[in-house]
Amino acid sequence: MNYKTKMAKRVLEMEKSAIHEMTSLSKKYSDVAFLSWAKPSSGTPEFIKTAAVDAINKGLADGYSTSSGILELREAICDKLESFNKINASPHEIISTTGAIEGLAAAIFATIDPGDEVILPDPTYSTHIRQVLLASGIPVLVPTLENEGFSLDIDAIRDAITPKTKAILYCSPANPTGAVFSEKQLRQLADIALENNLVVITDEAYESFIFDDYKHFSIASIDEMKPRTISCFTFTKNYAMTGWRIGYLHAHEDLIPQITKAHIPLTICPPVISQYAALAALRGSQDCITKFNKIYLEARNLMCDRLDELSAVFDYQKPRGSYLMFPRILTDDGQDSMVFCKKLLHNIQVSTTPGIAFGPSGESHLRLSFCVPSEMINDAFDRMDNYFSKK
Repeated sequence: MNYKTKMAKRVLEMEKSAIHEMTSLSKKYSDVAFLSWAKPSSGTPEFIKTAAVDAINKGLADGYSTSSGILELREAICDKLESFNKINASPHEIISTTGAIEGLAAAIFATIDPGDEVILPDPTYSTHIRQVLLASGIPVLVPTLENEGFSLDIDAIRDAITPKTKAILYCSPANPTGAVFSEKQLRQLADIALENNLVVITDEAYESFIFDDYKHFSIASIDEMKPRTISCFTFTKNYAMTGWRIGYLHAHEDLIPQITKAHIPLTICPPVISQYAALAALRGSQDCITKFNKIYLEARNLMCDRLDELSAVFDYQKPRGSYLMFPRILTDDGQDSMVFCKKLLHNIQVSTTPGIAFGPSGESHLRLSFCVPSEMINDAFDRMDNYFSKK
C-alpha cells in the first residue's frame, strides 16, 4: 500500500517532531544527562496523590464526568482565576481539559477555518504550530526581539495582519525562550486584536514561575478582551503533574458552547481521577509552588553560571520565567541546531532540544530545561566543558 495516497496532505507535509526525534535517539545511549525534557523532576506533592487515592476508594473516579468537568473543580478554578489572574469567571465559562494541550486544540479547532491565518511569536512551542496546521490554518510566525529577552515585536505583529488573519496565539511565560511578555506589550496586543476583530488564544502553562520581579499578566483580565480571549492553563507545571493530563480553559460564555463541540470529540472529558487530584491541588496549601519556584530560580542561576563558562560556545538571554532557556549556538554547528544536538548526544551523551523545532527563528539555538536536579545540570555542563575545551 502506498501510504501517501491514504494519509491527509496536511499531515504528510508536517515535518517529524525534532523534540521527539531527540527523545528517541537518547534511548540508544546509557548514562544520558538530560537537559531536553520539560518534565519536573520534583514529583507530584503527596497531598495531591492522597486525594486521588481517596477519590478512587470512594468510587468517585469510576465513570465519566460532564464534558466540562466536575462542578466543584470548576468553582475552585474560578476562585484561582479571580485571585491570581484577575479574571472574573463563572463555572459555566470553564472547561476542564486533558492538559493545556487538549484545551488549546479545542480552542483552535473551534476558531480556525481552513485558510485562516494565526499569528504566533517566533520562536514558539512547536505543538502550537502543529495544531494550527492540523486545523488547516496557516501559521504566521513573527520573530520576537531576542536582544530584548525575546519580547514581542508589536510593530511586526501589526504589519503581519492580513484580511485572512483570524487569531493570535501566544505562550507567556514562553516555551522555549523563558520570555515573559509584559502587561504593556499585552495591552498593545489587545489593541491590535480589538482593532482587527481577532481572537486571542493564550497558553499560560508556566504562569507561576516568574523571576527577577517580572509579573505574569493575563490578557483576559482586560474587560474588552474577555469576549474574544480563550485562556488555557494546566496543573502540569504548577504542581508537577505532567502525567495526570489535566488542565482547563476559560472563555466567554458565548464561546464555551462552540469550544465544547470541539472538546468532546477530542477527549469526552478529562480523566476524572485527575480532576479530583486537581481539586485537591487548588484547595490545599500552595507552599509547593513557592518551593518549586525557589528550586527553579536556583537552577536557572546555576545554568546561567555554567553557560557563562562556555561563553565561546553559547550566548543567551536570561529567562524571566518558566524553567526553560534558549541559548544561541556560537560555533559553526549553530547553522544546523539538529546537527549540533546530535553531536552532543553522540559524543558526550548530553540530551538537548534543537532550536529549529520551535520555528525558523529558533535555528542556531537549543532549548535547555532547568527543572532537573542541579547534579544533572552540573554533570551535563562538565561534559560540555570538557568536550569543547578539546576542540
